[in-house]
Amino acid sequence: MAAETVKNVALAKAINESLRRALESDPKVLIMGEDVGKLGGVFRVTDGLQKDFGESRVIDTPLAESGIVGTAIGLALRGYRPVVEIQFDGFVFPAYDQIVTQLAKMHARSLGKVKLPVVVRIPYGGGIGAVEHHSESPEALFAHVAGLKIVSPSNASDAYWMMQQAIQSDDPVIFFEPKRRYWDKGEVNTEAIPGPLHKAKVVREGTDLTLAAYGPMVKLCQEVAAAAAEEGRNLEVLDLRSVSPLDFDSIQASVEKTRRLVVVHEAPVFFGSGAEIAARITERCFYHLEAPVLRVGGYHAPYPPARLEEEYLPGLDRVLDAVDRALAY
Repeated sequence: MAAETVKNVALAKAINESLRRALESDPKVLIMGEDVGKLGGVFRVTDGLQKDFGESRVIDTPLAESGIVGTAIGLALRGYRPVVEIQFDGFVFPAYDQIVTQLAKMHARSLGKVKLPVVVRIPYGGGIGAVEHHSESPEALFAHVAGLKIVSPSNASDAYWMMQQAIQSDDPVIFFEPKRRYWDKGEVNTEAIPGPLHKAKVVREGTDLTLAAYGPMVKLCQEVAAAAAEEGRNLEVLDLRSVSPLDFDSIQASVEKTRRLVVVHEAPVFFGSGAEIAARITERCFYHLEAPVLRVGGYHAPYPPARLEEEYLPGLDRVLDAVDRALAY
């Protein structure tokens, strides 16, 4: 393995380098969004790309999310592969109609003749002390819509390769980027052969209970497993990576081994993605489970002011409490 192919970079930098590689590889790839060009994005994820590829490839748009996505749909119809950035999670809703009514439906509406290879990048989740509308986790709203792929990396390597795969996909992909993990570093092998985009990964082997998470909560679950190990408990951590489609086969395989499952996500538990996982795994693994599937997430309430967000977000103690309850059965 050549040293220059392996880099230790932050998750945000990994996405930047992945976008750079896509721009270099395919002249039909475009990047669009508010402040993505000269500023390089508010999180500097697109830093330097407009300078190197020009204003016709990395496009600063007006503050108009519906217009950004609508324009991307038109460009995709003409053969381009647009990657659009929604600056913050809470800003996506003006574009919700374009995404769920047009972007998600065109393939079915045209009986498979029209493809829309659009990637919608959304920095999401809390944990950075932001103001209102800047810390939402709306992934379940999009996962409910047929025709969209929903993914979220938890580390730099996955961020790099999942972005490559999302851009190459002929289907629209909603790419949720865990903003609280933007500065977490990890090794990226730019010459690796990536696994399937929607395949979950076991990131810590265990036998007593499975913790399933994606995006920002994977690191927390690893910390929970490390804390539980000090008490003699052996927890498995499963990084789901994809919310739609969900890799139920990998979840089932883990649960058949550990016989217990706790699902963790930042989004509210009520009607969240964890509910679908709990229902499906209960159906699939009824005779293997030794405890009900438990869920840990946000509360069914508007996201609070920054000074209260640590009370709202799942933390070590709340997840460990769910682990204790599952193991008590």
